Amino acid sequence: MTNQDLIKLIDELSALPKENEWVEFKTGNVTTNDKLGQYISGLSNAACIANQSFAYLVFGINDATHSVEGTNYKFKNRKEGNEELELWIRRFLSPSIKFDHFICDYETNHLEIFRIPAATGEPTNFKNYPYIRFDSSLTDLKKYPHFLRAIYNSQTDWSAQIVEKATLDNLDLKSIQLAREKYKEKNTNASFYDEIDNWSDKIFLDKLKITIDGKITNTAIILLGKPETAHFISPAVAQITWKLDTEEKAYEHFNMPFFSEVNAILSKIRNVKYKFFPDNQLVATEVMKYDSEVILEALNNCIAHQDYSRHARILLTEQINKLIFSSEGSFFEGTAEEYSAGDKTPKKYRNKWLAEAMVDLNMIDSLGYGIHKMYKSQRKRYFPLPDYTKSTRDAVVLEIYGHTIDENYSKLLIEKKDDLSLTEVILLDKVQKDLEINEEAAKLLKKKGIIEGRKPHFHISSSVASATGMETEYIKLKGIEDDYCKKLIKDYIIKFKGGLRSDFENLLDGKLPNLLSPKQKKDKVKNLLQAMKREETIVLDNTYWRLKQ
Repeated sequence: MTNQDLIKLIDELSALPKENEWVEFKTGNVTTNDKLGQYISGLSNAACIANQSFAYLVFGINDATHSVEGTNYKFKNRKEGNEELELWIRRFLSPSIKFDHFICDYETNHLEIFRIPAATGEPTNFKNYPYIRFDSSLTDLKKYPHFLRAIYNSQTDWSAQIVEKATLDNLDLKSIQLAREKYKEKNTNASFYDEIDNWSDKIFLDKLKITIDGKITNTAIILLGKPETAHFISPAVAQITWKLDTEEKAYEHFNMPFFSEVNAILSKIRNVKYKFFPDNQLVATEVMKYDSEVILEALNNCIAHQDYSRHARILLTEQINKLIFSSEGSFFEGTAEEYSAGDKTPKKYRNKWLAEAMVDLNMIDSLGYGIHKMYKSQRKRYFPLPDYTKSTRDAVVLEIYGHTIDENYSKLLIEKKDDLSLTEVILLDKVQKDLEINEEAAKLLKKKGIIEGRKPHFHISSSVASATGMETEYIKLKGIEDDYCKKLIKDYIIKFKGGLRSDFENLLDGKLPNLLSPKQKKDKVKNLLQAMKREETIVLDNTYWRLKQ
């Protein structure tokens, strides 16, 4: 790589929101030789788990600020005993991996970069010991058997594996017929359309890429298998549990065949009409609580991308105001936010054979538009957008709202539906959920006059509030002016001949902005009292505030 290539790489890595499992930043001469070997092992294994081709260890970047500071670390000058360090490190790495070492001159700053290939098929060990990096911590990979399995299976598509003792008789005939009808719908313009009904089940399922030369795969069992065939894929689990978590409690397990069972799950969801009452319309806007296509999209994504090596079921929890979908395994490539705009296309899948079969059956989208379609549907129905913020490195958690969080957000979507881009709606959705937005996003929304406030407490602006009948909510969010707060404090002191700070905290509690935390409200009162003291309006007599004579 040229120095210019390395500078571009550094800019890309330092632009990441934080250190993650496959990127490590260091400054100064801070790593022992043993520790360097452990980092190479841990980063290689972490890159495999994160589905990255490479991991990076960079000396000369501040891990907190991501600013380029330079380093005095010189890998080529280091030795272990009398042996060159590079030869020593490579001797203790197993299996042997070809990591690259680069030196970069970045605006006169000396940087050293290690590009480390992801482990494939087996963990990368240093001195016969496998490490892994989580967040900014290096730890023992053996403590995490599911990650060990994932690395060992990283070159194996479990969904394409043959189930030796299973036959076509173990598949559900009604589901096969339904699959044939769906396949015909998808291929109405295909040259072979008229032949589909004449194909035998063996030929049809081979063309559908559910079976291989008539042999049953794990994909065939999951999508079309009879309920009693679960033992064929054990200890993997192919089960979806619907759980009702409201004032009423209920649950039901749904087993194979998933291809037809998803419709039975859909029928369990309580889907009623929801009314909005916009201030600029005489007639209520009425929508269904949930979009059936969104529910099916979310369910099918769980089936397609579940990590079946975790031996866990898919969980769908129905609460009074939202549906929560939980499936094992993190996002295999990218993040939910990257797919929201519909611009990202996945290059690979965790369960490639299963995903391709589901694409052929019109169950999921092959170009990554599924999440984008869910965002568009929720926007069109004026509800909060799909929320993946509760996802972890071990599971994907999706919340689909069937209720408002803040009715003002929904009214804004109704009354300004032609004026807002999807990007702006996504940002507004974050504001209503009290999620952080960056400075550039805040500037965009402020420029349009949609939000006010200071980071991180943004709220609907007064102009929008006035235009959409949200003045009351605006006042609750913004709070009353400092001068009026001071007047209330002074009136209290005159009436009661003084007061403790706690008296003023109680006095102003309901009048300060709703967005302030209890601690921030107390700090606000403290600052008001100090300001009045500097203005020589009041004085502190021990712990009692009085008017200045």
